[in-house]
Amino acid sequence: MKNILQLVLIFLSLSASPVFASEGVQNIGETLPLYSAIPFVGMLLSIALFPLLAPKFWHHHFGKVSAFWAIVTVIPLLIGHKGTALSEILHVVIGDYVPFIILLGSLYTVSGGILLRGTLRGTPLVNTIMIALGTFLASWMGTTGASMLLIRPFLRANAHRKNRAFMVVFFIFLVSNIGGALTPLGDPPLFLGFLRKVPFFWTFKLIPHMIAASIIILVIYFALDTYFYKKEEIKAPVNDNTKEPLRLDGTVNFIFIAGIVFAVLLSGIVDWGEVSILGVHRSVQDVVRDGLLILMAILSIVFTKRKVREDNAFTWSPIAEVAILFIGIFLTMLPCLKMLQAGPKGELAFIIATVREPVHYFWITGALSSFLDNAPTYLTFLNTALGAFYPGVAETEAVQMLIKEHPVYLKAISAGAVFYGAVTYIGNAPNFMVRSIAEESGTPMPSFFGYMIKYSLPILMPVFILVTLIFFR
Repeated sequence: MKNILQLVLIFLSLSASPVFASEGVQNIGETLPLYSAIPFVGMLLSIALFPLLAPKFWHHHFGKVSAFWAIVTVIPLLIGHKGTALSEILHVVIGDYVPFIILLGSLYTVSGGILLRGTLRGTPLVNTIMIALGTFLASWMGTTGASMLLIRPFLRANAHRKNRAFMVVFFIFLVSNIGGALTPLGDPPLFLGFLRKVPFFWTFKLIPHMIAASIIILVIYFALDTYFYKKEEIKAPVNDNTKEPLRLDGTVNFIFIAGIVFAVLLSGIVDWGEVSILGVHRSVQDVVRDGLLILMAILSIVFTKRKVREDNAFTWSPIAEVAILFIGIFLTMLPCLKMLQAGPKGELAFIIATVREPVHYFWITGALSSFLDNAPTYLTFLNTALGAFYPGVAETEAVQMLIKEHPVYLKAISAGAVFYGAVTYIGNAPNFMVRSIAEESGTPMPSFFGYMIKYSLPILMPVFILVTLIFFR
């Protein structure tokens, strides 16, 4: 605790320095020092390392860690930039974090009310079809929604199999990550792009990239599953008398999923003016969208039988953890984003000078998304591209100019953020959830580094190299 207090005091003292303080500067990113990015790095390293090195501490104190890094970021900004900083902080919270967590929470709640009952026998063909189905659904239910909907039936279907870990790994590759590339509903980074006025259906331009990656991975999976299926002594029981017909409980939630899709689409195609919330200007249609998403979640809770959620092992812990951690992430990444927005005038100009070609954006965005979190990483490099091509231009206008004049850069950033989330357990939130559910069901999952060394690096890297050669060279 003493060390923590000392670190806070150091940052407070630094915030009072002339280089940090500049009330009159509109773009605070032009005056922020490089060390203002330390809380962001600290926050992301905490998420990456504490669960591995100190799991008990992290389980009990992750909220305190998130709050600490947020405080270390916010207080110096407020001291150094006063009203300008307050405006930026409110914009991050009200304009970015709140809609982000509302979408994620609504998808999590609604998908948690759908339960697939019945008997499935996990053959290579059945498993491949289930993963392919989940890959398709991920863009419309979110990677979180599709993963939570299918992972338990997938595990039950393969309960008789000896080698199950690789199945879950491929499920994470496609359903929890790559499958979410086609719509803002699919993966948080794309939704954050949508909030910055990337058109809803623009991400359909990633169809060739997703199909190429998905087909290759599915073929590899089918070959591996066929190999292990033939090698295993335990086969699926042949007594059909024990089979339970497949059926869905909680189907009313598909109406609410349609409501979520409608709400998001509506906010992207209408313009009902603006409203000021604590000085933050938000589009009326965005506020309506958030209200409809909350309504869909509430209706799901009301109209879904409690037993369905109980049988689905539904709890609020995963989404609560995400909400607590992401408020810290969104606040600590603020200085980084502002420095990148400053372009060559900011302290992160060296990144803009280094990252030039689409291949750079794909691999660097992807590499960071593998170990950090893909949502803030997407924003970081979106702002890098905006700073490189349109320094000083308003964000909304700059995004439209990027889409029109340099679309391949946005494709590279989007594909990198979504695809590379599969490289590690910490690359995307559903990865953690799927791993936890698999282990609870008795499936021994590889360690953090075992996952990378045995599966993601030898399988995904060659696939991403091919994607690069085809689309981003």
